[in-house]
This record gives sequence, C-alpha cells and structure tokens, in this order.
Amino acid sequence: MSDGDRIVIVGAGVAGLRAAERLRETGFDGEVIIIGDEARRPYHRPMVSKQLVTGTIRPIDAYIKPYIEIDAHWRLGTRVTHVDTKQRTIYLPGGEELWYDGLICATGVYPRHLRGAPRHDPRVRVLRTVEDSIALRRALTTSTKPAVVIGSGLIGCEFAASMRYLGRDVTLVGHAKAPLYRFGPIVAEEVTKIQKEHRVNLAMNSEVRHWISSKEAFGLHLTNNQLVVASCVVLAIGSVPSVDWLRGSGLNIDDGVLCDAYLFAEGADDVVVAGDIAKWPNLRFDDKPRRVEHWMNAVDSGRAAAENLMAGRQAAKPFCPLPRAWSTIYDVRLMTAGLPALGDDTVELSDNITGFLRAGKLVGIAGWNRPRQMLPWMAELERRLPVPDTAPVPVPAPALAPVDTLPDPFEGTDPLKVEEDWLSMPLPESLLREAV
Repeated sequence: MSDGDRIVIVGAGVAGLRAAERLRETGFDGEVIIIGDEARRPYHRPMVSKQLVTGTIRPIDAYIKPYIEIDAHWRLGTRVTHVDTKQRTIYLPGGEELWYDGLICATGVYPRHLRGAPRHDPRVRVLRTVEDSIALRRALTTSTKPAVVIGSGLIGCEFAASMRYLGRDVTLVGHAKAPLYRFGPIVAEEVTKIQKEHRVNLAMNSEVRHWISSKEAFGLHLTNNQLVVASCVVLAIGSVPSVDWLRGSGLNIDDGVLCDAYLFAEGADDVVVAGDIAKWPNLRFDDKPRRVEHWMNAVDSGRAAAENLMAGRQAAKPFCPLPRAWSTIYDVRLMTAGLPALGDDTVELSDNITGFLRAGKLVGIAGWNRPRQMLPWMAELERRLPVPDTAPVPVPAPALAPVDTLPDPFEGTDPLKVEEDWLSMPLPESLLREAV
C-alpha cells in the first residue's frame, strides 16, 4: 500500500479501530474508510452483558477513544451486501459501489440462534450490542418474575451475576455438567459454588423442551422435567462468524474467513482478516487454522493485519500470539492463557489453577481468582510454546484482473484500567492497553 491508495475496513468494532490506528502508525497517508452495520462507533463490547445491562454506565461511557488521530471516513449503520475481490469493489445498499486497494475484514460474530426459540417476542433477547442491553433492560421492567439465561458459558455466567447485582432472581440453563465446564473441573466447581452462594438457580444437564408463552411471562419446560417461569429469556449459546457479506467473493468462509499464518485471506493478496472471523494457523500450536473469540485477540490481530497489509505478503510476519483473556464474575477474576480448548487432559498446577494438556504438552491454563499465581505459569506457558524460528514462506495469490475504471475518490471504574499484577507481565504495549 502507498499514499493515494484507499483501504476499506469492514467492521467498526475494536479490531477495525485498532487496524485503522496501525495503518496511520505505519505511515499510511491514503484514504481509510470504516464501514459498520451498527450506528455506533466502537465500544467495549464485554460491557454489554455487565455494566450496560445493569445500568452502572451509560452507552456513551463504553465508547473507545482512538489512541491517535486516524482521519478515517466512517460509514456507520451501513451493511455491505457483497464483495468482488477480482474488481476490488465493495457493494453497499442502493447499488453504491466502493473501490479499494486494500481490504480489512473485521465483522466479528453474531449470537447463535436456538432452534424453536420465539425470537419475534421482545422478551427473548441476545446480548451483543448496546441496543440489545437497552432492550433487555426494558423487558426486565415489564415483570418482576425471574430472568432466564440459556447457556452456561462466559456471557451466561456474566449475565446471571448482573441479574443478582440488580436483585433479580435468575435461572441459568446449560447442557453441560456445570457452568464454564470447558475450563476444567476446578473452575467449574468454583463458579458453581459462587453462583449458588449468590442464589442463582442452576439447571444444568438440561435444555429447553417446550416454550410456553403468556401475556405475563414465559414458561420453559426443560428436559430435566423442570418448569421455569421467566419475565425474559437471554440466549447465550455461542456465536457464528459474520461472513454472509463475503458469499460469492471467492474467499473460503467455512466457519470464518480462512487465512494463512500472516492473516491474508487465502486467494487474495490485498485482503487481510482480523478479530473473531479470522481463521488462521497460530504456529505456536500447530498449522491447523482456528478462530479465537477474545477481546485481546481482536486488538492484536487488527494491528497485525494492518501491518502485514502495508508490508505485503513477501515481507509479512506470522501472527503468533499467546492468547490471553479474562472475565469478572461478581468480584472474582477468571483468567486464561493459551488454548485450553485444545487440551485432551487437565492437571492441577496449583491452587485453583488448571493446566490443559494435549498429548502430554501444556497448551493452556485457567486460573480462578489467582492473578498473581497465574503470572509465573503464563511465563512458563510462553516458554513452552515459543514462536517458531521459521515460518512458511507466503505464497502469492493468483494475479487479480486489473480494475478498468475507478470512481472519484469513527461502576465507576475506568474500563481500560488493569490490575497491577497483570500490568507487571512482559506483554506487548498494545495488549496492556486493551485488557478490559
């Protein structure tokens, strides 16, 4: 990329924002256009199931301020309909066409739908956007009956904690043995204990068999034969990549956008991918492409994708982060590092810290309310999973057809504050700034 070029970023979340910042940091002086389907500029999405839904902050307080002046053209409330990667053209509603020299895809994910759930009913919600949290708060005011969240992952557990903060009864329904069971038995036991201490009704090993709707409330008949009454229901059963706008583009969009180790989309030299939709091989672990849905990964991949787009395939660097994430449930911190999902066995490393092993090799760790004890284990994990000295040489994509014609040419605590023990880690500056 060079001055006078146009780079379009599709996705106005944190990955898109950090990508735009990195473009300017590397000296790009061309045109930057950021397109987002929401009418809002980037905000801290993890707050949707916590501070925003409890009302402890206002939507304006969740906005993310750029670190530098990015001088970008924002096209908010706009959804891309499709892309022609050969003609390097993006199509917008109304027949508008937008050419590009470089494209950064960062559209994130959508909440997964639960078959049979009456999504047309305003009392059945998902939690992804500010508007979702506002609508949910409105639904909660229509009845004093309990809330129900279907899904026992992070969002489900965070939402249950938020309801108890508001003094609302809540039932957490999950098909797993315990909440956050994928983080190992230690974390699962502790989160079960703390949810019960806060009087959350747990309905585990169960799913919804029938939905019973009335004017006053919902009745959920579960597979464990329990009948749960609810004023509103939140669906938190996972997510799917937002890649429908790339259908027909020639890119591989099976469970995300398939990339090489440098975040270039397979088959295109001028398209890079960042955030939750990037499906790439993290060479710290192996050469199998995977997606990672974490805030910090969105930050770092946005910056890396922009940097590699500017450098070009031949000079690009492989993106090999050690994934790190954390969440707060009540006043307890859950921290993870590596890829615990790859583990086929677990081991207790120390009090409330679980190690995840794949073929006897440590590939991930999870700690429950042990931030300081996690630090040496994170350092050990990074030592055991080094960035490979050599990486596959980027293979140039097939030459694109030339473009014939071109039109004339975003509770009181600072959300960016990080605990002292977390800041003491020798992590990249971008990661430290984004730990929220």
